[in-house]
Amino acid sequence: MAQDRCDMSPIGIVHTPFTDTAEMPIQSVGGSDIEGNVEVFEEYALGLKDLGDFSHIILIYHFHRSEGYDILVKPFLDTEVRGLFSTRAPRRPNPIGISVVELLGIEGNVMRIKGVDMLDGTPLLDIKPYVPDFDRREVHRIGWLEGKADRAREIRSDDRFSGK
Repeated sequence: MAQDRCDMSPIGIVHTPFTDTAEMPIQSVGGSDIEGNVEVFEEYALGLKDLGDFSHIILIYHFHRSEGYDILVKPFLDTEVRGLFSTRAPRRPNPIGISVVELLGIEGNVMRIKGVDMLDGTPLLDIKPYVPDFDRREVHRIGWLEGKADRAREIRSDDRFSGK
């Protein structure tokens, strides 16, 4: 049986005010007023054509400072240990993150964004337009996050996922 390939290379770099995970928003909703820039590498800049017509975009990126993972974790919004895949913890078998951010503008190969919750220097893997008709779902349950998810606006990161 042929082995599937999974080669990925960054298409850009996310620039933010955060050089350390301490006090960083734990979700993009918590950084709704925080701005940053996304530098798309020149060879991909033409792919930004028409993206400026969207108010929000989805950034897919690599948790570049994440090392290893634990299959059970204590998430930021809870005091109980949970299964990794029921959380958005950054230390994962494949350390990939996603954030929905507001697109403020594009100049050349640089996008200005708002709603930042990533570290400065984060490698960008992909960009997709956020389309409510495609991406928003009516949700009937949110598991252990019931009654806790709204706190993501205020909770800030600490070193629990630093691997230390």
